[in-house]
Amino acid sequence: MTSQTVGGPSPVPEVPALSTGHTAFRAARDLLLRHAQDPRRARAEFAWPRFEHFNWAVDWFDVIAAENRATALRVLTPEGDQEADFATLSARSDQVAGWLAELGVRRGDAVLLLLDNGVEVWEVLLALMKLRAVAVPVFTTLDPDEVQERLRRSRARHLVASASAAGPVGGAEVPGVRVVTGGELPGWEPYERSRMHSGGCPAPGPTPADEVMSCFFTSGSTARPKLVAHTHRSYPVGHLTGMFWAGFRPGDVHLNVSSPGWAKHPWSSFFAPWNAEATIVSVDTRHADPEFLLDALERTRATTFCAPPSIWRALVRAGLTGRDIVLREAMSVGEPLTQDIVTAVRDAWGVSVRNGYGQSEVTAMTGVLPVGTDDPRSLGRPLPGCEIVLCPVGTETPGEEGEVCLDLTAGAAGLMHGYLDDDGQRIEPAPASLRLYRTGDLARRESDGSLTFIGRIKDVFRAEDGTLVAPAALEAALLEHPAVHEVGVVTVPATPDAPAGATTPLVAKAHVVPAAGWNAGPVTAQALLRHASGGAGMAGLSVVEFADELPRTESGKIYREALRAQLRSPLVEFTAPVGSGAAGAHD
Repeated sequence: MTSQTVGGPSPVPEVPALSTGHTAFRAARDLLLRHAQDPRRARAEFAWPRFEHFNWAVDWFDVIAAENRATALRVLTPEGDQEADFATLSARSDQVAGWLAELGVRRGDAVLLLLDNGVEVWEVLLALMKLRAVAVPVFTTLDPDEVQERLRRSRARHLVASASAAGPVGGAEVPGVRVVTGGELPGWEPYERSRMHSGGCPAPGPTPADEVMSCFFTSGSTARPKLVAHTHRSYPVGHLTGMFWAGFRPGDVHLNVSSPGWAKHPWSSFFAPWNAEATIVSVDTRHADPEFLLDALERTRATTFCAPPSIWRALVRAGLTGRDIVLREAMSVGEPLTQDIVTAVRDAWGVSVRNGYGQSEVTAMTGVLPVGTDDPRSLGRPLPGCEIVLCPVGTETPGEEGEVCLDLTAGAAGLMHGYLDDDGQRIEPAPASLRLYRTGDLARRESDGSLTFIGRIKDVFRAEDGTLVAPAALEAALLEHPAVHEVGVVTVPATPDAPAGATTPLVAKAHVVPAAGWNAGPVTAQALLRHASGGAGMAGLSVVEFADELPRTESGKIYREALRAQLRSPLVEFTAPVGSGAAGAHD
């Protein structure tokens, strides 16, 4: 394995003058670090920093990077490692910003980023912040039509793409500049030319904290991807909660599995670790082979690690023992965490994998913290600065079970600017005009104050006996059965040939990838139907269909919309006995 220091010798930037934004941000950050072992005090004393102007790249990163030769970033790929220290990244992002400005990138311009993980991702993101342009990262696996659609919907004027991704999208309509990394292509500006720029970074001027900074497309696991806009306040400042949940400390080495197109990337591969002045170790989702990851955890001496449950499950199956792992914190996001993962990791490494909860639209709101006794699989408790209420669907009356809502009257720095429509206009009221941000997720408050995830509102239904049935709970139950390798549960019409638009009861259908050694036949199917029919809320499973693999989004989530769209057929389905009480109406 080779290691490459990127950028070579760079002039060490002078220590910038401390802005009021930096001072307020540091005070809030330091309070959370100081009370990391005392969540109650952190919640009681924390207040979101207030300022009119803030540019995280200039007011925070450049300050902590000045004269700082500590490693800021390691990018791991099977071809070798790339490294950069804080001072070099600060200087390089200045250089890249000046070069992009020379090519015509202006304040407010949207720039679509079609990049795999590489140091240039972090250089470009910092540079665009400094230019006050708008970064729009997307996945490199999109086909040309999907890239064109995202260019159109984001109203992007410029495109930065890796050489492997740029070729197939060479015909995309881009009114501004095209930049290619890792090679040269006709009609594209080679990124390497940025190293010859000597004009410095244009002064951005005071950056309004509520100016749009970046946009992300949601995963699209349950519907058409939405375009979410975040500001210079909402993501950089909002990710103070992610820093607190993760338990990051200055000097930590944090390994994260994520690709730049996923909103989890700025969560765990950008803002939260660097808010704590930790080292980021980044592994692209496409390189997340279990052996590669286990080796990475060992050789980087990672102290903290975050990955989605699908990656954790693959690591468990590969075998966790016999490794020199020094993790202090282990985290999971994206989909519900299961007990088998928690137990296996705790037994092998002596650390509990903890759940965290947020969305593309809002930074971490709740989480299981490093201290305390909450079930690691739960949503944990509200994080500092986040007031969470559970309201029955369609009401604003708090209760012990209902839709997870963020109370905006108490302030919510991490909430998005809004969704943008295809013309770049906000299509929902400004957050300040709302009392509650409604997540679309259902949860229950336990007697100890922690929250338990029930499911997405659109996925939950009631069985004939009135029991609330949530696919997420059925998935968790099925994953405990040895016959199940992977499973996705969705609601489907009880009548397979029901005409489109007809009102019909719903049933829960499990798409199961069987474990090795288990036959995808009626005996296994009936065993699973019986396994998921006992206990509270478990009467809802009606149909089982076996599959070789489950469709997934680019972020690794099960693509439930694709499962719902599959045609039902008695030739491949196994059903529960009539009268089992599985059919119901949508909640």
